[in-house]
Amino acid sequence: MDQLALLFVLLLGAVVSVPVGDRLGLPAPVLMTLVGMVLAVLPFVPNVNIQPDLILPALLPPLLYAAVRRTSWRQFAANKRPIFLLAVALVFVTTVCVAAVAHSIVPGLPVAAAVALGALIAPPDPVAATAVAGQLGLPRRLVSILEGEGLFNDVTAIVLYHVAIAAVVSGTFSPWQAGLDLVLSAVVAVAVGLALGWGANRLMDLLEDPTLQIGMTLLVPYASYVLAEELHGSGVLAVLTTALFISEYAADPDDVLARLAGHTFWDIVDTLVTGVAFGLIGLELHNAIRTAVGRWGELLGWAAAVVAVVVLVRLVYLLPATWLTKRLHAKRDYDEEIPMSWRETVVMWWAGMRGVASVALALAVPLRTEDGSPFPDRDEIVFIAFGVIMATLVLQGLTLPWLVRRLGVRADTDREKEFERDLAVRAAKAAKRRLREIEEVEELPEELSEQMLRRAFDIGVRISPDLGEEERREAHLQRARRLKRVRRIQGEMLSAARHEVLAARSEPGADPEVVDRVLRHLDVRSLR
Repeated sequence: MDQLALLFVLLLGAVVSVPVGDRLGLPAPVLMTLVGMVLAVLPFVPNVNIQPDLILPALLPPLLYAAVRRTSWRQFAANKRPIFLLAVALVFVTTVCVAAVAHSIVPGLPVAAAVALGALIAPPDPVAATAVAGQLGLPRRLVSILEGEGLFNDVTAIVLYHVAIAAVVSGTFSPWQAGLDLVLSAVVAVAVGLALGWGANRLMDLLEDPTLQIGMTLLVPYASYVLAEELHGSGVLAVLTTALFISEYAADPDDVLARLAGHTFWDIVDTLVTGVAFGLIGLELHNAIRTAVGRWGELLGWAAAVVAVVVLVRLVYLLPATWLTKRLHAKRDYDEEIPMSWRETVVMWWAGMRGVASVALALAVPLRTEDGSPFPDRDEIVFIAFGVIMATLVLQGLTLPWLVRRLGVRADTDREKEFERDLAVRAAKAAKRRLREIEEVEELPEELSEQMLRRAFDIGVRISPDLGEEERREAHLQRARRLKRVRRIQGEMLSAARHEVLAARSEPGADPEVVDRVLRHLDVRSLR
C-alpha cells in the first residue's frame, strides 16, 4: 500500500465512521483514531510521510471554518469570560504545570523544551469537543463554551509553543519579547482576518454564482492562515476572525440555493477532513512504537505522569473557575452561558480531549538547534505528547457518552422549544407585515388576500404547530395533509420528468450541457 492508497482508505473510513458511530453511540473522530491505530500496526501499511509544518496549514483552516459556521460572534461575545478563563488562563496554567513535572521527571530536559511540551498538549481539540458534544445532546451553554474554548485556545498554545521552541533553538529567552510577540501576533491576525473577510464578502457579491461563492469560502480560510503566518501573526486567530466576519455579514436571506448548497458542501468537507485528521493521529502510533523500543517502561511512566497532570489540572482549575464565573454572572443583567451544576462541570472536565493541533505541533518540533546539535529529548517529547493525545482522545472520548448518561446531563429541550416558538411567531408576524405593505400599494382581490393571510399564519404553524388554536391547528393539519399529497404527486411527476431528461442524455446527438441545464431546472423546482 502506498501513501495515496492510504489516503483513500482514510477518506473511506471518514465516511463510514459517521453511521457506524451513530449506531454505536460513539464519536466518529474517536473511531477514526482507532482505525488509524489499527492501520499503524499492520505490516503492509506504510509510515505516514507528511512534512510536519504542512499539517496545521492543510487541516486546521477548513476545520476551523466549518466549526465557526455553527456559531456566531455574538455567542462568543456573550461568553467571553468563561472562554477567556478556559482558552487563555487554563492554557497558561496547564503549560506551567506540565513543564514543571516534565522537567523534574525527564532527565536532562531543559526548561524551555518542557514548556514547549506543555504548550503543545495544553489545548483541547475543538473538532473532537464539538463532535462529541453535538452528538450527545448536551445543554447548549456547555456546547458553546466547549466550542469557544476549542477555537481560541489554539491561539494561545501555538504562540507559547513557538516562543519556547525559539528559546531552545537559539538558546536565549526574553519574557518581554515573548509578551510583545503574543500581542503583535494577535493584532496582525485580527487585522488580516478582518481585511480578508471584508474582501471576500465584496468578491462574493460580484461572483453571484453559488458554485463560485462556495469555492471562495474554501479558499479564503487557507489564504487567511498563510498570509497571517507570513506576517508573523496567528494563523488560527486570523481564520477565526475571517470566518466570523463572513458568517456575520455575508448571509443573504433570499439566497436559498447558495445557503443549502453551502451547508451541504461544508458538511462534506468537515466530515472528510476530520476523518483524515484523526486517522493520521492514530497512524502516529507507528512512530511511537519505534521510539519506545527497549524503553517502554520508562517512557510509559513519563507519559502517564503527564497525562495525570493534564487531567487533574483541568479538574482542579474548573471547580473554582466555575464558582467564580457564577458569582460574577449573578451580578450581570445579560444571560451568560456557564455550567449551572457540578454535573455539567464534570462533563466539561472530561471533554478536554487533545487532537489535531497537538499532533501537528509535536511533529513540528525541530530536529536540531541553531548550533547544529540535536534538539534536546525530541523523541521523548513526541512520545509523551502522543501518549497524552491517545489517553485523552480515546479513553475520554469512549467513556464520555457513558459519563453523560450516568450524570443525566441533557439539553434543555423546553427552552429550545420556547425559542423555536418565539422565532415562529416572529416569522409569521414579519410575513403579515409584508402582506399589509403589499396591500397598501397593490389592490388584491379579497379571496387572494385571505389566502395569503392564511399562508402567513401557516409559516409560523409549520415551524411550531402549537401556535394556533385547536380549531385552527386542525384546519392547518388538514391543509398540511392535502399539501403533502399534492407534493407527493408533484414529486412523482417531477421524477418522471427527470428520468425522461436523463434518458435523453444518452441519445445520439444530445447535448449533455443542455440536458444538465434542464435537469438543474427540474432539481431546483423539486426543492420548492
